Amino acid sequence: MPAGGGDHEYQAGTLRRTARWAERCKEAHGRWDQALFGIVQGGLFPDLRRESLERTLAIGFDGYAVGGLSVGESRGEMLETLAGVAPRLPSEKPRYFMGIGDPVGILQVIGLGVDMFDCVLPTRLARHGAALTAAGRLNLRNARFRRDLGTLDPECGCETCMGYSRAYLAHLVREDEILGHRLITLHNVYFMTDLCRQARQAISEGNYGEWSRAWISRYKGERASAEPA
Repeated sequence: MPAGGGDHEYQAGTLRRTARWAERCKEAHGRWDQALFGIVQGGLFPDLRRESLERTLAIGFDGYAVGGLSVGESRGEMLETLAGVAPRLPSEKPRYFMGIGDPVGILQVIGLGVDMFDCVLPTRLARHGAALTAAGRLNLRNARFRRDLGTLDPECGCETCMGYSRAYLAHLVREDEILGHRLITLHNVYFMTDLCRQARQAISEGNYGEWSRAWISRYKGERASAEPA
């Protein structure tokens, strides 16, 4: 997968190679119990994205992915490029954004029509002692958590938040106890899963745009006072 900022000639070569691989992969695919996804490439170039989109749709897949984004370009460039691709993908097929995992980013790409995404961010943050909360990201290595007996995230109902204080989690992180990383991982994955549950509910109620804007505004506002990771 080339970086989003690569030059036009390089991006053109990689997307055409991807298209050839896609054709061969579709011909070789024989598993009825596996979904095969085609990947739209093209970097930040609208003409290449259109070419890749048309070639990928012409082959026909069980689902479609948007690749080559969230790899170093600005968030604005990423969203602008995605906005030119996602709405043109078949709405009856799953649409997958490769490699985004922060809460705000996930809500933004859902708003542009993305159904699926993946990222190591929740577990990677946990390995470094950082927790995702409704009040922003918390760095449990910070000294202010040493005597904080409060819940990691008062709005969360996960096993970690129901049974362990910030002070205890901070102690585990400082001592590099594997239990600390595991408990924060459980929380971060639960947090992201619940965020997606809320997003689905907002979509079903027909107010996703309003809900997501309010959630992002609150998260960004409260994150300014939360401890950066």
